[in-house]
Amino acid sequence: MRAASPVWLFDLDNTLHDASPHIFPHINRSMVAYIHEHLGVDRDEATRIRQDYWQRYGATLLGLVRHHGTDPQHFLWHTHQFPDLKHMLVFERGLKAMLRRLPGRKIVFSNAPLRYSEAVLELLGISNCFDAVYSVERLRFQPKPAVGGFRQLLRSERLRADRCIMVEDSLSNLTTARRLGMKTVWVSRSTRRPLAVDVRVPSLLDLPGHLSRLQTVS
Repeated sequence: MRAASPVWLFDLDNTLHDASPHIFPHINRSMVAYIHEHLGVDRDEATRIRQDYWQRYGATLLGLVRHHGTDPQHFLWHTHQFPDLKHMLVFERGLKAMLRRLPGRKIVFSNAPLRYSEAVLELLGISNCFDAVYSVERLRFQPKPAVGGFRQLLRSERLRADRCIMVEDSLSNLTTARRLGMKTVWVSRSTRRPLAVDVRVPSLLDLPGHLSRLQTVS
């Protein structure tokens, strides 16, 4: 038996780059402002709604669509405007070289909107490392960890789940991936390794060193 070429599914924010210092705070402020304006609630209540929907559904967007009939395109456009995205990005040098070392196809699988995702990949200089970008629009607004988005990607790419390696910072997303039969990589500095995780890496640059534990056979 020989090792089969895997298909890598990479999350974007806090996986391919560190969104926590600048980008996530900006998005959070934008979402609170949007909810405040369009639902007519004060900012404290807008913050509570945003956090509640994110915890319940994995994405604030899904709660707004389900409970308030929010237009998802309108919400994504207004909450993902960045005055200087280039200088807000934090990422590891050597990212492109690492991606090129990995065998098999690579796909971005993100809850973020397409315009933002493509802009980040371009600024990181890694757009040509990926064969496809599955943004929340392409997932028919079924964000991770909901299984529907995963199945949409697998159908569209004609993939078996056991061919895929999911690389993520979110344990809830990895839990869905593992349940479907994917191998999983948790990008985290935690010292624990939950059951849903096959490999934990504190840095994405460590990924090539774990290939033998992740590859499947054909």
